[in-house]
Amino acid sequence: MSKYVTAEEAVKVVKSGDRVYVQAAAATPTILTHALTQRASELRNVEICHLHTEGAAPYANPDLAESFHVNSFFIGANVRHTLKAGNGSYTPVFLSELPHLFRKKVLVLDVVFIHVSPPDRHGYCSLGVSVEATIAAIENAKIVIAQVNPNMPRTFGDGILHESEIDFLVLVDTPIHSHEVTPFTPQEEKIGEYVASLIEDRSTLQMGIGSIPNAALSKLTNHKDLGLHTEMFSDGVIDLIEKNVITCNYKGTTRGRVLATFLMGSKRLYDFVDDNSFIEMKESSAVNDTARIRKNPKMIAINSAIEVDLTGQVCADSIGGSMYSGVGGQMDFIRGASLSVGGKAIIALPSTTKRGETRIVPFLKQGAGVVTTRSHVQYVITEYGIADLYGKTLKQRVKALVDIAHPDHREAIENAYFDFMHIKKIF
Repeated sequence: MSKYVTAEEAVKVVKSGDRVYVQAAAATPTILTHALTQRASELRNVEICHLHTEGAAPYANPDLAESFHVNSFFIGANVRHTLKAGNGSYTPVFLSELPHLFRKKVLVLDVVFIHVSPPDRHGYCSLGVSVEATIAAIENAKIVIAQVNPNMPRTFGDGILHESEIDFLVLVDTPIHSHEVTPFTPQEEKIGEYVASLIEDRSTLQMGIGSIPNAALSKLTNHKDLGLHTEMFSDGVIDLIEKNVITCNYKGTTRGRVLATFLMGSKRLYDFVDDNSFIEMKESSAVNDTARIRKNPKMIAINSAIEVDLTGQVCADSIGGSMYSGVGGQMDFIRGASLSVGGKAIIALPSTTKRGETRIVPFLKQGAGVVTTRSHVQYVITEYGIADLYGKTLKQRVKALVDIAHPDHREAIENAYFDFMHIKKIF
């Protein structure tokens, strides 16, 4: 019997009470998730679990709560509403640890939905732009269903699997989920300049998607022999690779290769990584392993935050008690960079929200989660400068962080902290 079936036929194997893992980010197999949603009236208590996914998530409709429950390991905008509506939950987990939850059978998987390139002449497919925890999911799920898409780039590393490992293959021909590069603001450009000022030649970088990482990357064109060991990357690295700025020749792990676990960007990025042996895609348990990260000399971890309090506590996953995203790999890389010889752990964020509220705060909002503790943080950067907190007392930290807050808020946040703590302002 042929393994090639329609999406509707493939998802018939999902039963009530099953747990389904969905490949993440730009590789989200939305044709399969949409087909499964069409079976809502036939199903009850199906758990759909995943990291951040792209595209519509119709199974997350609260009206389908009896059929589907969403379990997010990193919360995307398409399912964020489920936590308040009651048809969704959040499982806090380091990205480095997620594959182990499947291998240890802490979370038993029944079905996994994946998105792959077509088999080559030897029968091998590629997971393309997103490996993360998908290999562990494939190894431990009872049934593997794949979208097979000629638009999926073939990438090297852990994400190569033989079609014999797949139970059902669904042929599709749709664009990969993409994010176009957007111009960065003067504020973001200034933050990028400060970040770049901390990066030396032969450093290895970890940075994510967005305007601040791209702004920082744009300032590195005169650097030499940079490396890239990062949980994810976007278009900002392409020019640096093509200009021989990122060579990866001085990394401590996978020397001579870029190392990542997923990527997301424009079609230019997907064309660039297709069949490109300079790009190595590995499982998140390897890429985000602190012991491996620290082997890179001058490891630079650049992460962001929702807010930072005046003692250096970093909230990056919630707005008060409302979950917004997740732990992800921030602590994996913050700790790895901190332990690296010559490494630097950086939190970079605008000084204010879009509504003008300060993001350097006297105290985190009630219910806010601490992703990076005050004892882990080293550098905090806004458009107003760099606060070096490493080895600093609480009073020294307060002064350093007030100095990089927006001028309109500095006096208020400083007074609020000292008044509440009943501490004299003596520096």
